[in-house]
Amino acid sequence: MKRRACAGVVLVLVACCSLARAQSGFGAIDTLVDHAIAEHLLPGAVVVVGHDGQVVFRKAYGMRSLEPTREAMTVGTIFDMASLTKCLATATAVMQLYQRGAFRFDDPVAKYLPAFGANGKQNITIRELLTHYSGLPPDLPLTHPWDGKGEAYRMALAITPAGPAGEKFVYSDINFIVLGALVEKLSGMTLDQYEQRYIAGPLGLRHTRFLPPESWIAQIAPTQYEHGTSAYGVAGMPTGPGDVMLRGVVHDPTSRRMGGVAGHAGLFSTADDVAAYAQSLLDRLAGRPSRFPLSRRVLALMVKPEEPAGGRAVRGFGWDIDSPYSSTRGSVFPVGSFGHTGFTGTSLWMDAGSDTYVVVLANSVHPNGPKRITVLRGEIADAAARAVGLHGEAAAAAQ
Repeated sequence: MKRRACAGVVLVLVACCSLARAQSGFGAIDTLVDHAIAEHLLPGAVVVVGHDGQVVFRKAYGMRSLEPTREAMTVGTIFDMASLTKCLATATAVMQLYQRGAFRFDDPVAKYLPAFGANGKQNITIRELLTHYSGLPPDLPLTHPWDGKGEAYRMALAITPAGPAGEKFVYSDINFIVLGALVEKLSGMTLDQYEQRYIAGPLGLRHTRFLPPESWIAQIAPTQYEHGTSAYGVAGMPTGPGDVMLRGVVHDPTSRRMGGVAGHAGLFSTADDVAAYAQSLLDRLAGRPSRFPLSRRVLALMVKPEEPAGGRAVRGFGWDIDSPYSSTRGSVFPVGSFGHTGFTGTSLWMDAGSDTYVVVLANSVHPNGPKRITVLRGEIADAAARAVGLHGEAAAAAQ
């Protein structure tokens, strides 16, 4: 018994020392984020890093609001996830429906959404939507007034491709608007209802949802001012002259016109909830006990390269792996790790080989529009990787 007790103490001490070493190596992140704040690239941020099954770094920086009031950033701040919605909600839902046998990846989308077959799209597959090789244009038009999810679906299903499917990577919100419609058709639920019941609920994510309630507003990081008619879709706001600060209302204008629930944008969450999602995902891949709502086999399909043969941009089913958008990975985490970004300043990157994730949530669009934080995201990823003991060659060997 004494030997077992001693062994237990040693394990605790080793874990504590490991955590202390990791924490002491995270000063580079402090320097990077503090400098970015000083350069007005973002008002503040929350960074969470997980490694070997535990949170090794968790910190809030700067301010969550500069205008119209100044408020300090907190680790519990709720952010507009923007395009992280594609992975955290829509792609996860699609994979669950695949797991239930509702479709096959190479099925034509029009098999389930017949109107999608219009204008030469009859052979575009679900795989091509998930990997952004569908040939569809990047977004729905916003040059004329339209309103409502039904109208968005009508336009998305009727749209004419910009090029042939399966040949060229074109990042497209329309792909995930259509996938959101597919989730609703196959499940018989709205996307927000589905996300709460089958994703946020099983994972225990208490501050992750579409359409955040009024009680959350004070905790939400505002995004940016919308001016006059560009504030279209903000409930109760005038469409004439005047400025509206978006707070608790989705930043993405297409999602906003759709009522705040869309397959490409609209989800709100916290760094702790995103970290919990990431940890559960890595646990499932590693074969550890996990609440992640996909089997290990199906999850492995989701995060491995699935682009068409000859495709230059490497994409999983929803996740980015190695494409023009994957600089968030930095230079230390290897190709084969995966993640995604959001236009508002959010990002998540995960590396199963080293059992590491990096969450960076910011409202870099606040208060008057987007800033260039692409390089910063990659530098934070590199700093986090090095702090947990990874280097370029070591990371490659970990795969």
